[in-house]
Amino acid sequence: MSIPTECPFHARSLPGDGTPLTPSPQLAAWREDGAFMPLEFQDGHEGLVATRYHAAVAVLQDPRFSMRPSRMPVGPGDTTSAHGERAEAEAVPLELPGPLDEAGQASDALNLLNLDGDEHAKLRRSVMPRFSVRQARYREEWIRTMVDEQIVHLRTLGPTVDLWRDYAMHISARTHCHVLGVPEHHYPAFVALFVEPSTAQQKYDFIRALLAERANDPGEDVITDLLANPDLDRIEVEGVLRLLMGAGRDSVAYLIATASVALLTHPEQLAALREDPEQIRPAVEEFMRVGAMFVTLFARTTTEDVEIEGVTIPAGTSVAVSPVAANRDPRHWGAENPEEFDVHRDAFGHLGFGYGIHGCIGQQVARVEIRTAITALLEAFPNLTLVDAEQLRPQPFAHPVAVYEAGAVIASLDGSTS
Repeated sequence: MSIPTECPFHARSLPGDGTPLTPSPQLAAWREDGAFMPLEFQDGHEGLVATRYHAAVAVLQDPRFSMRPSRMPVGPGDTTSAHGERAEAEAVPLELPGPLDEAGQASDALNLLNLDGDEHAKLRRSVMPRFSVRQARYREEWIRTMVDEQIVHLRTLGPTVDLWRDYAMHISARTHCHVLGVPEHHYPAFVALFVEPSTAQQKYDFIRALLAERANDPGEDVITDLLANPDLDRIEVEGVLRLLMGAGRDSVAYLIATASVALLTHPEQLAALREDPEQIRPAVEEFMRVGAMFVTLFARTTTEDVEIEGVTIPAGTSVAVSPVAANRDPRHWGAENPEEFDVHRDAFGHLGFGYGIHGCIGQQVARVEIRTAITALLEAFPNLTLVDAEQLRPQPFAHPVAVYEAGAVIASLDGSTS
């Protein structure tokens, strides 16, 4: 069966009426209509969105799909792209405009999010050892100590705090620096450049100065490995660090914040986790299933005709996979309650970290961060209550690829409402 293109199957834009824990009902409607539905992209391309779990996995693991060209879907606030008036969106987080030198442009061209095949495999292999399950376990004690420091920090700010900005963001950024090899005294500069808005040139200037500083100061970190790798030139090293410093950190902060909201708005699930703290490990998978950040992942484009789930996808068609929709597909998760948040669910296999060769590099370390952050929060503040969370209301997407924004998560540490 080929893709239907005539009405009512004209290309659509992504809906904007959803929230992390209550996605737009339009996604569920699309999922029931078919494994693939038409979707418009910002350059005018009419492609598809995969909403069913097995179709999504098939796309993500099929080498006949390429990360090139980089295309972003049309979102609810984008009304200028119907005739291809906008250039292709960059597959990197949004940043302040400004000139970028030739070396920076060359490094940007090697963005892992835009590479396939041997190019992608070479750069991914260069950093994977520091993000293995073994390395995640090795980092656990450091992460636990750092999280305890953040709990102390929360106490000084309380009784009312923002769990996103005052807690989750620091945990994710400090862990990022630790694993990558950014010294503690550079943490304020890292936050100013990679958490707050800055230009690409400012980021590369920081990376180059850091590489010069670390050249004679090796450690157990990504920067040391990259500098010692004889197969990488300086352009490749700087490009990999540019991506790693800007990617992943925000999704960990988002997941800590969203897991907190999920528990504080589902008292029966919170009580179950307090009664059985060991349940936190599988619960982390459920946090990522039901609170996935990516409405759609970076699009993949067919290099030849591909048939999936009885649908023929023509060569040159871009397909955006929706983890939010796939993670609630009753065909995979069961017909009874796939939309519900349940810390006892076996949620392994979710697409919260993507899937396949472009899946999240840091997902094992991220699991430790999320697990440790939520455990410490519940242990430290038995009367923790939610005052308000911006993510309980629809917000603009945080990035053109279509990701949810965590937003402020205002909580009372002692249960008071004043």
